[in-house]
Formats: sequence, structure tokens, C-alpha cells
Amino acid sequence: GIVLPYILIFYLVLGLMEDIGYLPRLAVLLDSIMHRLGMHGYAIIPSMLGMGCAVPALMATRILESKRERFIAATLICIAIPCAAAQAMIFGLVGAEGWQYVLIVFGVLFLVWLVMGFILNRAVKGFSPELLIEIPPYRLPSLRGVATKLWWRVWSFIKEALPIITGAIFVVSVLYSLGVFDAIANFTAPLVSGIFGLPKGAVVAIIVGFMRKDIAIGMLAPLGLTAGQLVVGSVVLTMFFPCIAAFVMFAKELGFKKLMAALGIMIVATIVVGGLLNLVL
Repeated sequence: GIVLPYILIFYLVLGLMEDIGYLPRLAVLLDSIMHRLGMHGYAIIPSMLGMGCAVPALMATRILESKRERFIAATLICIAIPCAAAQAMIFGLVGAEGWQYVLIVFGVLFLVWLVMGFILNRAVKGFSPELLIEIPPYRLPSLRGVATKLWWRVWSFIKEALPIITGAIFVVSVLYSLGVFDAIANFTAPLVSGIFGLPKGAVVAIIVGFMRKDIAIGMLAPLGLTAGQLVVGSVVLTMFFPCIAAFVMFAKELGFKKLMAALGIMIVATIVVGGLLNLVL
């Protein structure tokens, strides 16, 4: 009920931009900025797809010409771009405390995207080729075509999400009843409570985030968190390990070594940003 309206809006806007012919123009418009992040302008396409789902976004990095660009783009997608379902939960959960907190969450993630891009541009060896692209004419979109794409994208999300959500709830309930999460919470308390300022129970959400980000963010609701803690929790859950589907796709597209390097970057960045947010908020 919380997630579906936002997903509908996102995929509707994306479909209209695709059919109108604006996306290639957006790539040209942002080319100089993207080069500062180690990519050419066409990298904005998988980045935008990441706002829908990380899996097709990671697949879309194939349009980038060098392995360096693909690694930077894939890492930034996983670390700083929440999927549509996660965005919906952030709007629903954090937005209940005030829209200024939603702006803080997305502002921090955008800043992370920029800063990490600058860092990776300097740290990752290789080259970023210039952008050569044909600009198509603007076209009036077909309402039937847009509606068809919208239906298939939303239906694909529902088919993928419902089994995972149901299974995740069942597994979490079993593990919770066995006391597994209590042991993990006690072990990770110095990190979760000391650095992030979250209650020990938030470790359950962090673990579930590996299966499904939106469900993990939703699991912050019953913890009675303050607005500041909700901001920290939402940012940490977004930046931490990608969901298992994105995890597998990253390894498939770029290899296990690149995945391990990206996970190391994610862990360090999450601890630093989460700790700083806890101090500020």
C-alpha cells in the first residue's frame, strides 16, 4: 500500500522520458559532470534505472565502454541510489516525521554519490572515453505504449517482490523466535548502537536489507525511533550491502573480485557517513 503508488509514478515518468526522446539529451547535458565522476554522460541512464531497481540498472551498465566506468557506475548505483520500493518506504516512514527529514536523507545520498564518484575517479585506474551519441528528434509518445511498459514493469516488480517479502517475514519470524537476532544484536551493539546511535533491534533490519531494502526500512517503524534515528537508519540501510538480487547481478556483470572491492567501499563509506550523521543529528 505504501510502495505501489510511488513505483507507478516513477515508471510512468521514466516511460514518458524514454518515448519522448529526452534521455539522450540528458546524457549530453550531464556529460561534463559525469566525467568528473569517472564516467561519460550516458552513465546517467543506468543511474536513473537504479531509482527503479538496481538489477536492470546494473545490466544497463553494459552500455558503458570501459570496465572502469562500469565499476564506478555499478558501485555508485548500489551505494547511493535507493530503488523505487526503498524510496517509497522512506517517503512513507520518514515523511511522517516531516518532509525536511526526507530531504535530508536524499540530500545526504546525493552528496555521497558525488563525493564517492570524485574519489573513485581518482582511485580507480583506467580511462573514460568521450561521449559520441546521436540525438533523436522529439516524438509524441504513444499512450498505449507507455501504458504497456508501465503495466509490465509494475507487474514484474509485484511478481518479484511478493514471494521475497513473504519468505523474508517467515524467515525473520523463525530466527527471532529462536533468539538468533538477540545474539547478533549483542555482538554488533558497538557498531549499531555506538556508531550509528540505533537500538540493537535495528540489526534485524540491516540483515533483512540483504534480502529486500524496502522491507528492511519498513522494519524500522516498530522500533520507536526519533526522526534523527530514522534518517540515520534509512541512509545506512540504503548504503549498506545491496539486496541479494543486485548482489548476484553485480558479480555476474563485473566479477567476484570487483564485487568484493565494491563491498569494501560500501562498508567503509556506510560506517563513516552513518557515524557522522549520528553526531550531527
